[in-house]
Amino acid sequence: MGERKFCRESKVIQTHRIFPFDLNPFGFLYGGKLTAWIDDASSISISRHCRRGAVTASIDSLNFLKPLHANHSACIETFVSGAHHKSMEVFVKVVGEDLVTGERYLAATCFTTFVAVPSFMNGEKEFQVPAVIPETEEEKMVCAGYEKRRQARLAERNQYKDFAAKLSTEIPW
Repeated sequence: MGERKFCRESKVIQTHRIFPFDLNPFGFLYGGKLTAWIDDASSISISRHCRRGAVTASIDSLNFLKPLHANHSACIETFVSGAHHKSMEVFVKVVGEDLVTGERYLAATCFTTFVAVPSFMNGEKEFQVPAVIPETEEEKMVCAGYEKRRQARLAERNQYKDFAAKLSTEIPW
């Protein structure tokens, strides 16, 4: 059996205040801004887990559950929830907080997938990323579904490759 790491070793918690310039025309946090924060936090979890270069492969099912408002905070919690050879899945939970009342709410969840690559950070071409060991009940619940999610991602990826192969790269102007 190869190297193994606890979910807590890859845990990242980032908190951001939501300012008026972060809002869309409807008064909620731009989805793209949250996506960038998610990718950033996820990439740190990945680096903590495998200590090597990795690239984002997908952001799966980013579910916006409740809108994030100005003068609220967005607390993004991430940890590696599964690993397979060179790919790693990160669970992302976004908790909003009304900074006046202290009320907290689940604002969004998703899974991101990264692939470790040989890079200037680590020269060797042959490697395997560490396996994941969940400890808390929430970690165990999230990690339990990893293999099923991985298989679904692989099937969807193959279908998407077929779809993408039929798309034009011509610009119509």
